[in-house]
Amino acid sequence: MMFLLKLVSAASLAVVAQAFVNQTTCNGNTYTYEELAGVGILPGNDRDEFGDTLGGIGSALALDRSQWKKLPNGSYTGVVWGLPDRGWNTGGTINFQPRVHKFSLLFTPKPDATVANPSGPNLFLTYKETIRFCGPDGTPCTGLDPDGTGHASFDGFPNLPVATYKGDGFGGEGPGGKRISVDAEGLVLNTDGSFWVSDEYGPYIYRFNAQGLMIGAIRPPDAIIPMRNGTESFSANSPTFETGGEGDVVYPPDNPTGRSNNAGFEGLAASGDGKTLWVLLQAAANQEGGLDKQTRRYARLLKYDVTKPDSPRYTREFVVPLPLYNDRTAKPSKNPKSAAQSEIFHIQNERFMVLSRDSNAGHGAENTLSEYRQIDIFDITGATDVKGKTYDCATCGIASNKGVLKEGITLATYCPLIDFNVNSQLGRFGLHNGGEQDAGLLNEKWESIGIVPVDGLLGDDDEWFVFSFSDNDFITQDGYMNGGALPYKDASGQFPLPVLI
Repeated sequence: MMFLLKLVSAASLAVVAQAFVNQTTCNGNTYTYEELAGVGILPGNDRDEFGDTLGGIGSALALDRSQWKKLPNGSYTGVVWGLPDRGWNTGGTINFQPRVHKFSLLFTPKPDATVANPSGPNLFLTYKETIRFCGPDGTPCTGLDPDGTGHASFDGFPNLPVATYKGDGFGGEGPGGKRISVDAEGLVLNTDGSFWVSDEYGPYIYRFNAQGLMIGAIRPPDAIIPMRNGTESFSANSPTFETGGEGDVVYPPDNPTGRSNNAGFEGLAASGDGKTLWVLLQAAANQEGGLDKQTRRYARLLKYDVTKPDSPRYTREFVVPLPLYNDRTAKPSKNPKSAAQSEIFHIQNERFMVLSRDSNAGHGAENTLSEYRQIDIFDITGATDVKGKTYDCATCGIASNKGVLKEGITLATYCPLIDFNVNSQLGRFGLHNGGEQDAGLLNEKWESIGIVPVDGLLGDDDEWFVFSFSDNDFITQDGYMNGGALPYKDASGQFPLPVLI
């Protein structure tokens, strides 16, 4: 989906359009969500050049600003990269090779669309190519859950998560082997064609060259590394497809410290000049309340200087308070809950967009009504830099295991902005939040942010289109993995769940 956004200083509010959906002022900067600008649909049973289902591309996106152009007829063209995570895994993790997909896009604004006279899709993607990720030695990476103990070792790299698998890693015959495990969630496109990719397993930040070869890896402070029984343990306790996706694969199932299972580095962003990386945990680390949705509010934001990408430098760290919402399906004692974040985008200086949402609500999910699904703003101006031995050791925490923030820490300022769930906007494109499980119901998982200027040039008027893609978890009754050799039908019974864009 695409949203039309205006960014202005508080002193310039007179220039903001009179009609808007929402407006917020955060640390003196005003942001105006004007309207839902566009919607697209990518069929859930499309396949990539390697024969695999082209699903899940909304885990992250990267728009190539150099290719964004406004045409004389008012339409726009561009290039966007979409990142899937660890492949189809609703029945257990598989030996899916992580990858990134390239698309061309065409967008034609429909500002006159109304609920009474809705527009059809006005954002179209055309698949171009796929780059698959490999380890430093050229061995393909994998989406399989890492081993509970042990790691892969390469000169110049930290200990890397590794999965040992039998057969072909898809439940079939084969020689077995070991591969570096990557659950890709964040994406930055560099000017030299290389990529920064953040993942959930490590959680690490990886650097891949334009051909998909791993050429670098950033390991975060020990407070974020998952630990079990006194040693690093990269497993997310995610059983494999071969075992039917059932049972615990590691003990204890939940690591006492470090990132929570399947809640690693969801958010990754770069500064405009590409010299700085920012990465945000999906929610609190386990020793800081991460094991409970009511206490996992305080997420760590890390800053890295990548002026020299071969030798990244950890420079600062802040705490972002995730938003709270009431889950109407839960008991009062289980509310409010923290909405985990799925992506960040660096706006400028110390200002960011962040996509925070609830779960299990939307197309294909148990419930149809989402309570919180938003792209918000946070600002770290004046926030405490917590980098250092006080908070970064393996057993250190910026909060207690009940989620109580340590004294003396000033949080980032958090401000709500773009609500995906506004039916008066969704209805202008035939979509809705809540109600029937039909083709118009909004997908559950929105996990990406990208912005491009409305003027098609530099954005000097501070008016921007904000993109977000959904992650459909590769759900289809007509799916293929393992280079097309493994046909599958998702147990949910859902027909091809489209990737809403």
